[in-house]
Amino acid sequence: MSITASIWLVIVAGFVAANLPFLNHRILAAGPVCGQGGDDGKALWIRLVELVLLYFLIGAFAMLLEGRGGQRSSQGWEFYAVTGTLFLTFAFPGFAYQYLLRKVRAKG
Repeated sequence: MSITASIWLVIVAGFVAANLPFLNHRILAAGPVCGQGGDDGKALWIRLVELVLLYFLIGAFAMLLEGRGGQRSSQGWEFYAVTGTLFLTFAFPGFAYQYLLRKVRAKG
């Protein structure tokens, strides 16, 4: 796999993973369903914990691809601050759908 394809694969996987906690009511997308019995679904803190876990999972996937493509580069705190912010930016469409758009549709 080329370096360009690896980069795009990590970007697409990051976008999907960042929105996954907001688009389903299962814990880690495979566990038990939350919010049965009239509840509104997963609590926000559960979604945020899932988001952090998925961030590290995508980071491990990216390191695996980087290792297969050549030598891994060491990163400082700036790299993790930027990628964490990018991951949160990727999560915005799912957050907006779950907490903003669905509430507006339910009222209107």
